[in-house]
Amino acid sequence: MIYPGANDFVSLVGDAVWQKRVQTITQQIARPTRSSKLAAAKFSAECAIEKARRGLPLSSSEMAYVNLATRLPQLHEALSSDGRARLGVALEAAMLGDATIIPMLHLMHTAELQKARGFEVSFTGLDEATPFDLLIKREDATAEIACEPISAEDGRAVHRGAWTALVDRIDPDLQTWLAAHPGRYLLKMTLPQGLRSEAETADLPLLHARINDMLANAKRSDYDEAAVLRLDPLLLAGAQARDGRVTQPGILAKLRQDFGPEAHFSVTEAGPSMFIMAVRGSAENAIAGAVRRRMTAVAPARLTGTRPGILAMMIDDTDKDEWRILCDQLLLEGEARQFLTFQEAKNIVAVTCASRFELGQAGASEGDLRFRNPMHPQAKSSALAPAVLSTF
Repeated sequence: MIYPGANDFVSLVGDAVWQKRVQTITQQIARPTRSSKLAAAKFSAECAIEKARRGLPLSSSEMAYVNLATRLPQLHEALSSDGRARLGVALEAAMLGDATIIPMLHLMHTAELQKARGFEVSFTGLDEATPFDLLIKREDATAEIACEPISAEDGRAVHRGAWTALVDRIDPDLQTWLAAHPGRYLLKMTLPQGLRSEAETADLPLLHARINDMLANAKRSDYDEAAVLRLDPLLLAGAQARDGRVTQPGILAKLRQDFGPEAHFSVTEAGPSMFIMAVRGSAENAIAGAVRRRMTAVAPARLTGTRPGILAMMIDDTDKDEWRILCDQLLLEGEARQFLTFQEAKNIVAVTCASRFELGQAGASEGDLRFRNPMHPQAKSSALAPAVLSTF
């Protein structure tokens, strides 16, 4: 299948820039490591665009990403010369390092949602360098929208990136150890101080060394203020223990129940032998709280206060189970509604939240979570209602 819009996007970015970016991403995701799998998820939108450029089949979520990306060349044509230059700078930044194009796709997703709801949409952030990104108008009402990305890592005690880096470091050692110590083992780790990325801390090599020391000296436990480690045989249910039938999904599902949704797991196998590591912080994740703190920090700077404001939050780096918990347990709603009582939110008429799952739903009727501020003077505006009415 041919996706001509994908080539238009690549031309907008620049063929040489895009090829360099694809090469870099390919190198990151090609290795058979857990970090590579995490990188593949991180750069899934870029991979979808490259697949479309090559005419390869796309999933529905990949097609949704491509459709949003193909809006950018159309937007480029509609912008002023200054707006085109700013768009170019934003795309250039999205092609560097750990950056992704997801914030740009979220901008387009937000604009398309508002258009579908009957609003005229102006990209004033690009065209006029306003602190907010979009100005929407319907009937006699206008509102400013600031699209703000945040990583779920900001609310995790144990970062997924740091965890996968640790597992990749220690996996060869575990393979060697299992060969000499056949069996099934569970290493439980609680990290009261959390675990950050390698760029920020030396915790990874220190923790790696502690685990290796436990294995080399047959220690069952090791603990201090930074980490509590406990190594035990992996106990299976009776029927599994008798006939040897055991599956990773079954074991991990049981461990997930025992350790909670915040825990991270890894499985290293050597023949019938298995070594599972389970890690978590000493407290529950606070992703929704991190979103509230970001909103409190950026609202005064991103919105002028001369019109009703909407903070459109993009919460990235979540998986489906985590996002479902944030939504179904009303964690995002609780923090958003708390934020709306703050002085910093006095000019905010609504907060919206989305993840990659909303961006990856082509033609979704809703496309975001919305929480209206009942104290705002325009909260009951019929003209603004499609953009601000709460989804709960």
